[in-house]
Amino acid sequence: MEILSSRVLLRPRDPERSRAFYRDVLGLAVFREFPGGTVFFLGQGLLEVAAHGGDGSAPGSTSLYMQVRDVRAEFEVLRSRGVEVLREPKIEPWGLHEGWIRDPDGVRIVLVEIPADHPLRRDTRS
Repeated sequence: MEILSSRVLLRPRDPERSRAFYRDVLGLAVFREFPGGTVFFLGQGLLEVAAHGGDGSAPGSTSLYMQVRDVRAEFEVLRSRGVEVLREPKIEPWGLHEGWIRDPDGVRIVLVEIPADHPLRRDTRS
């Protein structure tokens, strides 16, 4: 299987509220808009918030993973914007700094900072 592109697709209960959250609160840039939907840049991926095909009834089945430069700074901004914090950022046993928030429909979002000395930042080419 060859994957050429991918995105996370959300079909929330209130698409306008979710679009506003991802655009205005998280500050994601818009990749494109179409009747009934908006696609946002999500780092190296895309997030589509669609107004069709679902009722948002299974928020626990979808989570978003977003790498940021400074997770604690991002949490300060998000907290000032009234975002629900599920778990404050902390260093995980695997060395990443992770914190959890929730969108208006209960979708969990993990914000991750990869420290400069973490193996994910090392060039493994010899």
